[in-house]
Amino acid sequence: MELQNAFVSWFRNSSPYIHAHRNKTFVISFGGEAVLAQDFDHHVHDFALLSSLGIKLVLVHGIRPQIDLRLARLNIPARFHHNLRITDDIALQCVKEAAGIVRVEIEALLSMGLANSPMAGSGLKVASGNFVTAKPLGVIDGVDYCHTGEVRRIDNKAIQLQLEQKNVVLISPIGYSPTGEVFNLSAEQVATSVAIALNAEKLILLTEQSIPNPDNNQPIRQMTTDETQLYLEKHPGIPNTMALSLKAAMQSCQSGVKRAHLIDRTVDGALLLELFSHDGMGTLISSTPFEALRPATLDDIGGILELIKPLEQQGKLAKRSREKIEMEISDYIVLDIDGMIIGCMALHPDEQGQFGAIACLAVHPDYQGSARGQRMFEHACEKAKMLKLNKLFLLSTQTAHWFIERGFQPSTIDSLPETLKALYNPERNSKVLSKSIDNPKT
Repeated sequence: MELQNAFVSWFRNSSPYIHAHRNKTFVISFGGEAVLAQDFDHHVHDFALLSSLGIKLVLVHGIRPQIDLRLARLNIPARFHHNLRITDDIALQCVKEAAGIVRVEIEALLSMGLANSPMAGSGLKVASGNFVTAKPLGVIDGVDYCHTGEVRRIDNKAIQLQLEQKNVVLISPIGYSPTGEVFNLSAEQVATSVAIALNAEKLILLTEQSIPNPDNNQPIRQMTTDETQLYLEKHPGIPNTMALSLKAAMQSCQSGVKRAHLIDRTVDGALLLELFSHDGMGTLISSTPFEALRPATLDDIGGILELIKPLEQQGKLAKRSREKIEMEISDYIVLDIDGMIIGCMALHPDEQGQFGAIACLAVHPDYQGSARGQRMFEHACEKAKMLKLNKLFLLSTQTAHWFIERGFQPSTIDSLPETLKALYNPERNSKVLSKSIDNPKT
């Protein structure tokens, strides 16, 4: 029964993300290492699931180990300069072979439809093609990169047409020139260029490991593009594949892609956990902070009500109607994570601007213990100073001690202003607290 309840709870909690992701375009990049792994079919099953939920998928695969394997069989060493492969004539032949075989293998897995398997009834259609126009990288530092190239243009209209026909688009890390030449490209660069050209909702990079915090070696859950740049500058010795993924994520977000996700592909189900759970599994990168403290709007009323309802039932908060919150919505602030309201607080100033009442402080149980309540409280105090209020009042049944630790003093019902005294409910027997506001002299 416990397992059953856990599944039902997870499925219900994932529903906002199912709705939010439908009809959005995701570009997913994964290396040749992932294709060689024994559990790659699990990723394919997850791709099929995403497609079945109405997500438009573009898959960009890598082929680095497949190229190296073919060169080794020929007893030819792989040549690199500044971590970029030098693709001579023989290496280019290995690139073509690797790209062709890997593409066919992925198409075959995406075409599976066996009964009693995760792919049963999926009916996926896969589209590949010459979507990438490339140009030679040329000579850098005196080194001729031969057939190594860089993206020149993405045929986003052709890709979009395939997506509108509900096809999964599969792109190899090779490009073509108008004169018919073939170039070996970086899979990360191709994925970034495709995501930008399509104005994709997300760029998702399946990496070989998580992005560690050097202070505690724990995975980093979120970074802004500025923080990502700083991370790269402070840690120049990180593996090149990790650096490439971070740079791809940063560039895509700086160019209009809303969010990039770096997900450790060795964790089974990590892609689904990242996309359909509140906290995710990988590292989310965005141009702006993932968690926002902002003024509430009318669109937030449903989220606020859902957040405070359990606290009202437990008697921790006084009951508030939708109409009351709607009338006072300008007094509320909310903590927003990916469109989910995880915290709220109200500061109700009196009409004469003499005092304010703090009310409805709530933080979602899954997000408590991270100073979010403190963050909202400090914001309310700053707003009180800005409004030049002289005093703050609050009524509390179970959180009085938390506020006392933050400078509030026990008070009496008689000390309340008449407007607040009229709202006092003797049945709740709330404790009265107050705090003077030190306003700067003007």
